[in-house]
Amino acid sequence: MDVICIGEMLIDFTPGKEAATYVRNPGGAPANVCISMARNGLKTGFLGKLGNDDFGRFLVDTLKKEGVEVLCPSLTNEAVTTLAFVTLYENGERSFTFARKPGADLLLAEEDIKREDLEKTALVHAGSFGMSGEPERSATVRALSMAKDLGKLVSFDVNYRDVIWPDEKTAVAAVQSVLHYVDFLKISEEELDFVGGEANIPRLMKESGISVVMETLGAEGAKYFYNGREGRAAGYQVKAVDATGAGDAFWGGFLSKILLDGVRSPEDLTEETVRAALEYGNASGALCVQRMGGIPALPTGEEIRDWLAKA
Repeated sequence: MDVICIGEMLIDFTPGKEAATYVRNPGGAPANVCISMARNGLKTGFLGKLGNDDFGRFLVDTLKKEGVEVLCPSLTNEAVTTLAFVTLYENGERSFTFARKPGADLLLAEEDIKREDLEKTALVHAGSFGMSGEPERSATVRALSMAKDLGKLVSFDVNYRDVIWPDEKTAVAAVQSVLHYVDFLKISEEELDFVGGEANIPRLMKESGISVVMETLGAEGAKYFYNGREGRAAGYQVKAVDATGAGDAFWGGFLSKILLDGVRSPEDLTEETVRAALEYGNASGALCVQRMGGIPALPTGEEIRDWLAKA
């Protein structure tokens, strides 16, 4: 298997074409990344916790239809599926309203993380949502630690908006605690405080061994930090509303190109590989925005290559 994505999968209710109508779409950052990589021809698996209800079964069916191997433990009778009502505004802004069952256990337990699953993959990707609650006891942290011990590549996505933290101090400490397991860190300008600010990144890379740190999709292109040097990849202007899943399309494209280029360890990376992967990821994100987002908008590898050829 090329990649296992660990985290939450949810239901997005996005505005429909008619007033007061909503369209039910699967979503959730790790699941979007997983499907994005599957559309790039990679063999992917998803590990999360889903409810044994109409929504949960809908999500499992969606993953399977997208060619993703479902590694989740058996569906739980707890209604853990998260609902997200997403409003897209013409000026490019988004607003989110999440509905979660109070007290529902949304997170994986340690016994859900199987060493044999991690042994058969090249890369493990996780999001910060999986560290909600008590991050020091998180099964997600255990999975990343195990993946690193097994010599796998590790990717991590910081997204403070989706995380149930007790307070900001806990959030920062939780993210900082996993950085020494991480090879590729996806982070936005708003989230830089979680790693001590942008000025701290060169030291962070040296001490924690992070190979690359990037910001999310933007018109100027994603910023990257490689071996202590800072650079940018080409960006693509698109005249469309900011789309749910665009950042995940960007990251899925980036990770896909890394693996498709034969990288299996940090030692395999070169600056040329990183730059090419970022440009590939930017094209993937731009296509997703142009097509208004959601899983149907996640591009295939062929579509991304066509976009780059025309650009």
